[in-house]
Amino acid sequence: MVLGTLAMMSILATPPALPARYLALGDSYTIGESVPAAARWPTRLAELLRADGVAIANPEIIARTGWTTDELSAALDAVERGEPVALAENEFAPTPAPPYQLVSLLIGVNNQYRGRSVDEFRTQLRGLIERAVGYAGGTPGRVIVLSIPDWGVTPFAAEHGRDAAVVGAEIDAYNAAKRAECARAGVACIDITGLTREAATRRELLADDGLHPAAIDYERWALAALPAAKAALKLLQE
Repeated sequence: MVLGTLAMMSILATPPALPARYLALGDSYTIGESVPAAARWPTRLAELLRADGVAIANPEIIARTGWTTDELSAALDAVERGEPVALAENEFAPTPAPPYQLVSLLIGVNNQYRGRSVDEFRTQLRGLIERAVGYAGGTPGRVIVLSIPDWGVTPFAAEHGRDAAVVGAEIDAYNAAKRAECARAGVACIDITGLTREAATRRELLADDGLHPAAIDYERWALAALPAAKAALKLLQE
């Protein structure tokens, strides 16, 4: 009886495990331009993980519409210095507090949109991936990187005189560099580009602005990222 009581007291004295922490880095696709905050793909990913029994907190997001690789890096520098960085209306970037059990990165479309070189992108992406690994406590297996969506198939591209084939080819070149850098760093790379190209014939996949994804497509991105995220979080048990 005494042993049983002591065992119960030990169980009650053990604090519950804290939920895993998740940091999401990126641009308009991560901040969820043109959709409610609840429909952002990192938020949906966390909800899918919880539905699978994984204890994970809502993502801490550092992303803003229009950011390029160097602008995201500069924003991270700023928040680490304690400076306020606006992400959206009445929303400011949190100060990263490693280690995170999951870190996601989706960046590069604005580099391509502005006509920057793939080589420059690759160099800057390498630095961001290394930074993401640092936020993940130095564990590459806790980092997931998503490919760049193809906005060339959207009405926005057509209205602005952009050739869908040219944009698509450039996106492919950027994504090839992204895959190579992910392989180099040992982090997961999830291809969601093919999903975004379905918007050429499925207008419901796009938000009202005719450029950014609708909630239905962000849900598909979260589902695509789910296996890699679960694999990353399994490292907590090792």
